[in-house]
Amino acid sequence: MPQSATPQSQPSAFDTDVLIVGAGPTGLALATALAARGVRARVIDRQGAGDNTSRAAVVHARTLEVLEPLGVSPTLVARGLQARRFTIRDRDRVLVPIVFDRLPTRYPYTLMVSQAVTEQVLLERFTQLGGTVTRPRTLVDLSHDAAGVSVTLDDGSRLRSRYVVGCDGMHSAVRERVGIPFSGGSYGESFVLADVHLSGAVPSDEVTLYFSPAGMMVVAPLPGGVHRIVAPVDAAPEHPSADYVQTLLDTRGPQRERALVQGIVWGSRFRVHHRVADTYRAGRVVLAGDAAHVHSPAGGQGMNVGILDAMRLADALVRSLAGDAAALDAYGAERRPVAQQVVAMADAMTRMATVRPALRALRNLLLRALSRLPAFRGRLAWRLSGLVYR
Repeated sequence: MPQSATPQSQPSAFDTDVLIVGAGPTGLALATALAARGVRARVIDRQGAGDNTSRAAVVHARTLEVLEPLGVSPTLVARGLQARRFTIRDRDRVLVPIVFDRLPTRYPYTLMVSQAVTEQVLLERFTQLGGTVTRPRTLVDLSHDAAGVSVTLDDGSRLRSRYVVGCDGMHSAVRERVGIPFSGGSYGESFVLADVHLSGAVPSDEVTLYFSPAGMMVVAPLPGGVHRIVAPVDAAPEHPSADYVQTLLDTRGPQRERALVQGIVWGSRFRVHHRVADTYRAGRVVLAGDAAHVHSPAGGQGMNVGILDAMRLADALVRSLAGDAAALDAYGAERRPVAQQVVAMADAMTRMATVRPALRALRNLLLRALSRLPAFRGRLAWRLSGLVYR
């Protein structure tokens, strides 16, 4: 297996082989994969420990497969909840039922586990391999040449690295510093997110995407008897109350038997963009995760695509450090079209969920007709699970 140093360079000339900016799931997966292969990886993050809000909550089958070499998949499965169905409903009416039981994988389900837990599991493994995350630390400037990248941090310190990877989210400082355009747009609505305790008509083993005249809504189970609610609204409150979430459920969720909010754990609001970086690489600077692509939460793909980026990029960096000049270009050529597919799918699901009332009956008729086709349900299961990217 190639090691971290290239024959042409003196190790003392660099503080690290790869500087990773951002300690979310993408950055931690990349750092752990590199450390497991003997590459010196250093991680910085602008947030203090424990400051991250837990937006992502879905780990798909393909993600668990690619994480197996890191030894973290069994821990994630043990700490998560297995949802074996994904259902699109118009209030009480089932439009598209998707089951994962027959997928050819060791993980025939959607694993519901908070992003905070995913990050904790990855961080623990990275630490076991000798890695550390420096917090809170912000990248303020960088310059790159043919040999490496020079970085200035907010405390005035400077680092020299062979490569820098931006895993620092939608507002990536790394992407902005190297001038990579982030093409796309944003949805007009804001989104509300809330973790709540529910009673009533709420399955504990199914992720449900509700369509209604009032808009779409996702209701997903989490460990500990909690359900996550995500819904686009014109102007989401910064801290949604139990009454506010109850109104969303009453206007968008089940009708025959109400889902009742028994208590709210936490909530927030956010805006959703649909954007893909024009390129994933500028010299020795590379992008991954939300720094490279963002999209609607419909389908729960965001964190998963980022982790798949990370695992593919780890291999490309190892090859590049060993002298393969084409490895990083190959990473971008493979992963950018995947991001474009995911953005298109999430956008289509979002727009389908919010069609004009006059088209609602036609949409439902079409979806119910398609759902009777095993091939359609199978293709959707493969795409949602990420197995299509094997």
